[in-house]
Amino acid sequence: MARADRLKKELNLFNIYAIATGSTISSGFFLLPGIAAAGAGGWTPLTYIIAALPLIPGIFCMMELATAMPRAGGIYYFLDRSMGPLIGTIGGLGVWLVVVLKAVFALMGVGVYLDLYVSDIPLKALTIALAVFFGMINLLGARKTGVFQSVLVVILLGILGWFCAIGIPRIEMRHFYDAGAVAPREVFATAGLLCVSYIGLTKVASVAEEVKNPERNLPLGVFLGLITALVLYFVGSSVIFGVVPLAQLSADLTPAASAAGILSGNAGRVLVTVAAILAFASVANAGILSASRYPLAMSRDAILPAVFRKLGRDQIPGNAILLTVVLIIIFILLLDVQKVAKLASAFQLLMFAMTCLAVIVMRESHIESYDPGYRAPLYPYLHLTGILLPMWFIYEMGFFAISFSLLLVVLGVFWYYRFARAKITRGGAIYHIFARLGERKYEGLDRELREILREKGLRKEDPFDRMIARARVIQTGERDLDFADCAVIAADHLSRDFGYDSTELFERFLASARGGSAPLIQHVALPHVRLADINDPEIVIIHSERGIDMRIMREFWGDDFDPQPVYGLLFMLGPENNPRQHLRLLAQVTECVDHPDFLNIWLAADTEQEIKEVLLRDEHFLSLNLQSGAATGTLIGQELRAVDWPASALVAMIHREGQLIIPHGQTVLESNDRLTIIGESRDIQQIKVRFRLT
Repeated sequence: MARADRLKKELNLFNIYAIATGSTISSGFFLLPGIAAAGAGGWTPLTYIIAALPLIPGIFCMMELATAMPRAGGIYYFLDRSMGPLIGTIGGLGVWLVVVLKAVFALMGVGVYLDLYVSDIPLKALTIALAVFFGMINLLGARKTGVFQSVLVVILLGILGWFCAIGIPRIEMRHFYDAGAVAPREVFATAGLLCVSYIGLTKVASVAEEVKNPERNLPLGVFLGLITALVLYFVGSSVIFGVVPLAQLSADLTPAASAAGILSGNAGRVLVTVAAILAFASVANAGILSASRYPLAMSRDAILPAVFRKLGRDQIPGNAILLTVVLIIIFILLLDVQKVAKLASAFQLLMFAMTCLAVIVMRESHIESYDPGYRAPLYPYLHLTGILLPMWFIYEMGFFAISFSLLLVVLGVFWYYRFARAKITRGGAIYHIFARLGERKYEGLDRELREILREKGLRKEDPFDRMIARARVIQTGERDLDFADCAVIAADHLSRDFGYDSTELFERFLASARGGSAPLIQHVALPHVRLADINDPEIVIIHSERGIDMRIMREFWGDDFDPQPVYGLLFMLGPENNPRQHLRLLAQVTECVDHPDFLNIWLAADTEQEIKEVLLRDEHFLSLNLQSGAATGTLIGQELRAVDWPASALVAMIHREGQLIIPHGQTVLESNDRLTIIGESRDIQQIKVRFRLT
């Protein structure tokens, strides 16, 4: 279920790839090759590869954090939840301002290329008009913004592909030989300048909350964008350097257009100019989308005023978008944005280093609910490299870049202590490290991460449907039972069916209820424990029509505990060595039970099969009734093993004449059988189509 205070999940894999790629292929290709050639000479193409090195560990780490915590706000949210609200405020305000500056810089890039054909362009007026236009696009929602971004990127990549294809055969190697020797220090200093070419890859982290299947689509989209950027920058800069003489190139602000003019005349020059305008437009569009999520996230956490967390029609953060556009206009009118945007690269490098540190903090906190779908490799060596390399590049960028970064840090510290500190009670994961050392920890973070687990849902390897299908169901009827009575029943069945110690299970279930670790939702309680000597999760389902007395939970909750009975108890066991899967399975049960119609459907269920089907995920199971004369009638009389089911489909239960049958391959299907089939959603849909159930 989508929550009203959450952004809609509307961005697919290609949208993410388009945002990452479109935010990256801009100034690095269309403005900076001339500057890079002046500094690195014939090493220019390789310098683009070197420029990516200090950022790659940070990109890996950011994807780990984004798949663990897919929330609006990107770096702000990661730093806040890992190292606390002070560091989060510094990162949030700083990155928000930097992303806004980069968006303005991109908008001004449109004017630089248009000036090739239209002289005396009123640059500030044009930039303001474009900012308003892209702000209006963003007010239509992330899906429409993503579609617009995708169209821009498809056209852009098509033109750049053409440019590289006709340029490679025309490269003159003498341009590289004639460039002369360049000192290694100059190459690395130039690489530090070119780092800005890749920073757009991380903009997608700030829209992680709006991504469908973030554990797959976020890292895959960003890594595909990184590969695309590396190839285009290396090949494209090789073409530009190999076609345009160095003396001309080093003073050229539109090097790609100059190279295209040499390769294909005025038509090529016009085409690359169109590509440049599309590239800068895509950066600005993605920049507003990304930047607007920072005030939204900081407003949710009381760092900025509450008005910016308000979602309008279709759950669009209109106020946060408007604030970002207004800030862009202010920067256009008051600042020399081109100079400031270059200085801002140092702060973003600092944030890349802090992101790597955040992953170290999250892992060392040992919070079980920290469950990223992607884990950055080579821990902790890659992460330490990701901290040290950006620091070295910042040093190479010089005094003014360092000073600007320190100014943004001071701004964040001032804002936190002056406006935010009194409103904030949360802490970061770093307090869990303190807890291991005998200090304190912040339990609210664990609750928040569990809520995120619930929203992300299960992974493909999680055996949720099979666990429900093989569950033992006990219907208590009209008996008066309390929690302890039901715990005895559950422990007894688990002991007989799976060989567990019934006394230990009973005591562990009691401790779960008394210790407050048995979630109670919609008159259903979920006591759960983990055992060291089991490999697979198990569950016992208690279904009650009369209600079960839960006063035992007052030992934890006190006199304020609601004494109303529960109508279901789901006793769940999980393996000790797989805590995160256990939490994901528990989160899925919680998500199911929390549905508004759950209790009515639960109480109306009469049979063991119906009770289990209440808990199964709609898109992953199908109830199939075999009737003569219907499409399903073709199955009657067949052995189950003879039926050609889709790959993942499994007939988990058969209800026949009031009895529940656990099927096997030789089970012969009969008329009026009711089959419960579980499997991947695409295979369930295939069965529906096959038997005309859609």
